[in-house]
Amino acid sequence: MRSLLDATTRRSALVALGQSALVLSVAGTLGDSARAEPATAEPQGAKQLSELRRTLSGFKRRRGFPSVPFILNDERYWDREAAEVLLSYNYPHRQMWENTELAGQCVNLMREATNGQVFSHGNKDFLAISATHGSAHLALFNQQAWEKYGLAEKTDGKFASNSFIIERPGTSPHDDIQDLDGFYGPSNNNIISLQRRGMVFVGCHDSIHAIARGLRSSPALSSIPADEIAADLTNSLIPDVILVPSVVAFIAELQRSGYSYAKGT
Repeated sequence: MRSLLDATTRRSALVALGQSALVLSVAGTLGDSARAEPATAEPQGAKQLSELRRTLSGFKRRRGFPSVPFILNDERYWDREAAEVLLSYNYPHRQMWENTELAGQCVNLMREATNGQVFSHGNKDFLAISATHGSAHLALFNQQAWEKYGLAEKTDGKFASNSFIIERPGTSPHDDIQDLDGFYGPSNNNIISLQRRGMVFVGCHDSIHAIARGLRSSPALSSIPADEIAADLTNSLIPDVILVPSVVAFIAELQRSGYSYAKGT
């Protein structure tokens, strides 16, 4: 009888020991899993336009180049840090406009989108970005560059100067939003006012180099390498433009980061 009891006791102890080992094993596996796959952290980045603008102001735009290459494979030639700040902006209402035509409605559409989001939908920290390339890129050069390179001649007579960087005289952010001739109205379509409202214009190195190659075809510039003309145009971008190697490539990054896409003209 004692032998039978001893055997039964031993079997019970082994079963209990096996169950304990199984529990410890499962717990250890769950612990390893929890350590290997931590909870996803909330994306970092500015959540308000005012914060975004302060952060962007801390990154000086890279300019002053004597020459720039055809393809930018070195971040010293573009505004990588500022571009990363745009990608990390964490406000839910963000829109990217692909703007390609200088004579199109891109600035007007961005103004309308911003007015609607801010005043109608109440999204006060809405951000619109102009992903600028093609002939629309001429709007991002200062007037000195327009005069130096005769850029008005590249507009088929539509523009005698860069009127996109001129605000309507007498307008102010304190204007009545219903005033058609005021700061928020259609008579004040320009890049500078949009920048003052927090909107961002992204420039394209590929477009700049293409414009430079086109300019070099003229007899007056034929002896100057396209890389040098492109550098001078880059140095002539209006303040606060964020330069990226290729806007069409950056569009994919913006969409991946949550920006909605809109096609300008």
